[in-house]
Parts: sequence; C-alpha cells; structure tokens
Amino acid sequence: MTRRPVPPFSHDEAVQKVRMAEDAWNTRDPEKVALAYTPDTKWRNRSEFLTGREAVRDFLVRKWQRENDYRLIKEIWAHSDNRIAVRFCYEFHDAQGQWFRAYGNENWAFDAEGYMATRHASINDVAIAETDRLFHWPQGPRPADHPGLSELGL
Repeated sequence: MTRRPVPPFSHDEAVQKVRMAEDAWNTRDPEKVALAYTPDTKWRNRSEFLTGREAVRDFLVRKWQRENDYRLIKEIWAHSDNRIAVRFCYEFHDAQGQWFRAYGNENWAFDAEGYMATRHASINDVAIAETDRLFHWPQGPRPADHPGLSELGL
C-alpha cells in the first residue's frame, strides 16, 4: 500500500506531505501518526534514538502525556526527490501550567511507497507567558486560514 504523495516529490507534493504530517500530529493520536512511518523507521528526536513504528508510537504516547494543549505548525524548508527538510514550532504547557514554544528542524527521508523511513529532529524549548501564545485554534488540525510560521514572524 502506498502513502501518497510518493517520491520523487514535486514542490507542491512536498508541501502537501508537510501539511499532512502537521495535520496528523495535531490530532495527537499516536496510532494514526505512527502509521506514516516505515515499520523499521529510524528516528532521532532531541537526544532520543528510536527504531521502529512501535517505538515511535510509544514515544508519542509519552510525549503527549506531558505536552498539554499541544498545537504545531510545520513549514517546508527544502526538498529533493525523496527528502524533505522542515522547520516547525509548537506550543504546549506542562502539568504545572508553564507554557512553552518549541522551535525545531526536521530532516525526513521517504521510501518508494511514501512512508517516512528516517526522521532527524533538533528541538529547543523556550518558556513563554500564556499571553505570548500564538496558536489558539481548537484542538486538532490547524484551520486553513490560520497563519503559518512565516506569516507569524517565526
């Protein structure tokens, strides 16, 4: 089974793939998100190294248990035939109510069927005041008319 679009990516297809990933992550559904990756996917997320779809699912369960009211925006940075580079920001608060904005970059490589085989993510968290939040849409995918990172000056 393929996960369209598949490589080689045109610019529009790469942009579509980025938005599909953003929408999936904003569901905060580990089962759904994990299905975008190959069964033997290789990940680096901050200082954590993962192998396999099951490890990704378990990671996402842990992530969204501690990152409350999570909202994410991704933006394409560059692409080639089967690779996409993305920059992103997400906002969340911890159990004590402290808000954070996480800034990061990801490098993705896809297999021929359109599944992500490799993901390298570098991420930094910055504490913010609740009044400094920029991502206010209801839980779930970002509305089509909500500004992206560039429009928000991020």
